[in-house]
Amino acid sequence: MAKAIVIAAPSSGSGKTSVTLGLLRAARNAGLKVASAKIGPDYIDPGFHAAAISSPSINLDLWAMGPDLCRSLFHSQATNHDLIIVEGVMGLFDGPEGATGSTADLAETLQLPIVLVVDCSHQAQSIAALVHGFATYRPKLKIAGLILNKVKSDRHAQLLAIALQNSPPILGMLRHNDSVHIPSRHLGLVQAEENQDLETVIETIASGVSRETILDKLFQIGTETTNQADTGKCALAPLGQNMAIAYDRAFSFVYPHLLESWKNQGANLSFFSPLNNEAPPTTADAIYLPGGYPELHAGQLAANTTFQNGLRASTGLIYGECGGYMALGKAIIAADGKSYAMADLLPVVTNFAKRKLSLGYRQLITLNGPFAKNLRGHEFHYSTHEETAKTPPLFAAKTASGTPLPAMGQCVGKVMGSYAHIIAGEPA
Repeated sequence: MAKAIVIAAPSSGSGKTSVTLGLLRAARNAGLKVASAKIGPDYIDPGFHAAAISSPSINLDLWAMGPDLCRSLFHSQATNHDLIIVEGVMGLFDGPEGATGSTADLAETLQLPIVLVVDCSHQAQSIAALVHGFATYRPKLKIAGLILNKVKSDRHAQLLAIALQNSPPILGMLRHNDSVHIPSRHLGLVQAEENQDLETVIETIASGVSRETILDKLFQIGTETTNQADTGKCALAPLGQNMAIAYDRAFSFVYPHLLESWKNQGANLSFFSPLNNEAPPTTADAIYLPGGYPELHAGQLAANTTFQNGLRASTGLIYGECGGYMALGKAIIAADGKSYAMADLLPVVTNFAKRKLSLGYRQLITLNGPFAKNLRGHEFHYSTHEETAKTPPLFAAKTASGTPLPAMGQCVGKVMGSYAHIIAGEPA
């Protein structure tokens, strides 16, 4: 029986990801077969999880997937593992407006205990009030223990312990460590594969976690879950029988549950690297360009004519989301104002010199394109764009709470794309 716990926090920036990485590696080092998951729409943190345990992580998104698909993915992750560590999103109760989807919601749905990570760097006795509030706000939730992060001294630790005598048990006190740093950029942490020192960072964090937490107790408090196979829930129908998927440092925002769902439905998946100037296979009847950071590699992509000509020569469906949508457009204007020509298959110019943050869940109502049902997704980019010609839109869009938004995306024949990242079909 696999055990499972959720790592949560009162707010973003409390240290959830670092603690999760440390626990994952410490569990692996202790000989446990450990799996991981990330709550919410996030491509980057699961990559760090995978680096810590050399095994793929998954996303669990209650708002986008619904409870049935979340349960199916969670139980499939439990197969052949001793422990599942699920990292929360934002603060424990933060989620889509007016809808379920917070870390607390998922923990309650899956009946998982919560380990609360609290940043103690600017408080002492006041921590008791904070923990009391989080532990009692929703009585059905089980706060099984605390990990106190950024403890500055023995005296600080003593004050915290005294203040928390009547609170959930303290399972660890992690000392502040200036030497541990994971760099970030505007959309979150720098991707795991770009961090040359990542192995050293993970081992350093794991060493601290092993030294300063009660690992045996942490690994035993989890809820037991059955090691059952995936129940067959499908996130999204494949875009074709033979799908070619762009994948490298410029196009890496791919949800593993989508790839697995497509394979389970019989699609043949192949991968190619635009950065290595590879064209999609000519046998592909669908090409998928996922999101990523094409703006960081715009000059190289503009020069890679084999890649671009391969897109132009394709007779199959071509679908791009966010970064992939940008690559299908006329040009990307970099932050320094320089313009780089892209595939020119959609009449759009993306501009990083005129930047605007667009972020949030999206209800996507299919207007055109290959999707047979309405979808759930999210928008997360830091750019503006200009549509240089009028085309049929791909989606009508709403926020998570149902507020209408302008139509999204473009369709030109079999080529289409939008800023939206698709997570799953709309839950029943």
